[in-house]
Amino acid sequence: MSVKVPTEKNFRRAKAVKPVKKKGSRRSLPWRVVTLAGVGVLGIYSTYRALDLVVHASTLQVRKISVLGNVRLSSAEVQALVDGLRGTSILTADLPQYRERLMESPWIADVAMRRILPSTVEVFVSERRPVGICKLGSLLFLVDRSGMLIDEFGPQYADAKFNLPIITGALRVPSTGEPSIDEQRIELAARVIDGLAGRKDLADLISEIDVSNRHNAVVMLENDPALLHLGEEKFMERVHSYIELAPTLRQTVPDIDYVDLRFDDRIYVRPTGSAVTQVASRPSAGN
Repeated sequence: MSVKVPTEKNFRRAKAVKPVKKKGSRRSLPWRVVTLAGVGVLGIYSTYRALDLVVHASTLQVRKISVLGNVRLSSAEVQALVDGLRGTSILTADLPQYRERLMESPWIADVAMRRILPSTVEVFVSERRPVGICKLGSLLFLVDRSGMLIDEFGPQYADAKFNLPIITGALRVPSTGEPSIDEQRIELAARVIDGLAGRKDLADLISEIDVSNRHNAVVMLENDPALLHLGEEKFMERVHSYIELAPTLRQTVPDIDYVDLRFDDRIYVRPTGSAVTQVASRPSAGN
C-alpha cells in the first residue's frame, strides 16, 4: 500500500536560471577596430611604396643640366659646381643647396634653378661684369661696379680681350682692421666709364682712373702723361674739350703735369715741375 506524502505548500522547485544579457554588448567591435587599423597601415605602406618607386624611378633622375646666361664661365665650369645633381631624383634634389654652392663662385652675381620633368635641371646664371682693373698694392683685380673683387687679373685673362681701365685710389684704409674697397669711389669710377660709353673713341683712350678723391675723378689717357681732373660730372664733355685743346696747350706748355677741367669757362694747366698754374679758355662743347 502506497503512502502519499502531503506536499509542503511553502516548498517550490527552483526554476532554471537563464544568463542575463547585457544591453549594448557587441563582441565584434574589437575585431572591426583591428581590421580598420590594418587597412590603414596597409594603405599607408602602399602609398609609401608607390611614392618611393616614383621618387627613385630611373626616368625621374637628373640626367641633364642646362646652363643659360653664362658669358665668362663656360657651361662645363658651371656644371662641375653642381655635378652632384646627376643621378639624384629630380623631385627631391636640394636645389637651394646647389644654388648656394654656385653663389660661392666670384664670377656669379645671382643664379636661379628650376626642374623640368622628367630629368632636366636648368641653371640661369647672372654673371658679374667687371668695370675695371683695381690696383691693390702690387696686385691687380677685376672689380665690378659694386666694389666686388671678382678675380686676380693675371695670365689666365690674357686672351679675354678686356679693354678696361686701371682703377687706383679705391682702397679704404681704416685706422683699425683690414683695408677694403670703398664702394663710393668705385661707383665714381663706374660713372666715368658709363659717361664715356656713348663715345667709344673716347672711352678707348682712358687708361687709368684715380678715385682717391671721392668728388674728383682724375683720368689718364693712352700715351699722355697729363692728369685730367674731371670732377663728378660731364665726363664726356670734359675729356672731349681737353682732346680738342691739347695741341694748343702743348705749344705753350710742352710738359703738362695736370689739367683741371672742372670749370665751365676755363681750363687750368699746371706744367711739370712748376707751382705756377696757367689758364686757358675752354673750347665749345662737342660730341
